[in-house]
Amino acid sequence: MIRQQLKEFRSLQPANVDVIRSPRHGSGQADLRGYNERLILSVLRNHGPNAKAEIARITGLSAQSASVIMRKLEAEELIERCPPVRGKVGQPSVPMKLSPDGALFFGLKVGRRSADLVLVDFLGRTVDRRHLTYSYPDPDTALDFLRRAIDELTALLDQRQIKNIAGLGIALPGYLWEWSKIVRVPAERMDAWRDRDILLEIDALFDFPVYLQNDASCACGAELVFGDQDHPANFLYFYIGYFIGGGVVIDNALFTGSTGNSGALGPLPVPRKSGGVQQLIDVASLSCLEDMIIEAGGNSNDLWETSSSWRVDDAILRKWVDQTAGGLACAIVASCSIIDFEMVVIDGWLPEDVRRQLVERTKAKLAKLNLAGLVQPEIREGTIGPDARAMGAASLPLSQHFMVSPRGL
Repeated sequence: MIRQQLKEFRSLQPANVDVIRSPRHGSGQADLRGYNERLILSVLRNHGPNAKAEIARITGLSAQSASVIMRKLEAEELIERCPPVRGKVGQPSVPMKLSPDGALFFGLKVGRRSADLVLVDFLGRTVDRRHLTYSYPDPDTALDFLRRAIDELTALLDQRQIKNIAGLGIALPGYLWEWSKIVRVPAERMDAWRDRDILLEIDALFDFPVYLQNDASCACGAELVFGDQDHPANFLYFYIGYFIGGGVVIDNALFTGSTGNSGALGPLPVPRKSGGVQQLIDVASLSCLEDMIIEAGGNSNDLWETSSSWRVDDAILRKWVDQTAGGLACAIVASCSIIDFEMVVIDGWLPEDVRRQLVERTKAKLAKLNLAGLVQPEIREGTIGPDARAMGAASLPLSQHFMVSPRGL
């Protein structure tokens, strides 16, 4: 019976084959939460507060089954009652909604120039966060930051909230040790990422389960789980951080492929103005903007301290936006030649006005390209913003414990 439940559970998860879970915690009772329980929780997440009768209709459950399950979820404080809604006749209905403190999740993003830890509630709202800027990432710095930040954030919670911490997700770039030249540090300082098992080290620090996924996939997952649900079933996602990355959503699920590397958009070849080709990562990354600032004699540290506003020379910023938009437009055409994406989402560690400029400029660049034989996709701003990677990390334990695959809705 247990083996069958585990098989069912795994088959119902979002397409997270690249999510690595700490082995020490195994598959506990929380993992075996019934499909129908997770189905109702997913419906409330995607559709908002609803009465039991409406939830039964949406899920296809009988009214009695839905009522029994919802009483159990209410007893576990995962859902709560809304004020009664009175109709013209009969008894008032009592909509149910997710309880904000029903479960809490930590999300850690380790980037090339900064780290972030967010505490997210059951509704996907950021309760609090901590930020660290550094010259380059090393495991000891990341672990020290994580320990300190979790201690600080946990100290702000009451005992019930602490008990409801359901896990920690980690968004980590792949092959960090290969980027020593680009982040301008000796190779031996980055080799620790190859030699140490960071997941096991972090797992040993805490009592809750720990999950790990590629940072760009996490950002795309955040858009899928926490973002605007008014999106087509298939879309392409770009996240612009120190390096550009992205994700592919097929049939409302994150598609990562057999190795977890699908949607690694940075290596896409795009034309070089002087002729030949170059990789998108060398055109449309914040590392390119940092190089422009340094070459002009400026200080690029402001880029990594905050994403709400930058002190960047207008001419430099315009040049970067223009070249990034050109690279994105070419990458979009190449990608849509393989899969007919209905929409492209662009987000990143960017101030809102810069993201808006970039989206508009990308639309203009795309309009000038030959799209014969292709349907031009809608280009849209992301709805999560700079914290998408950390938010996506927090969504990993949420997805594993409390959701069904979007295909099931």
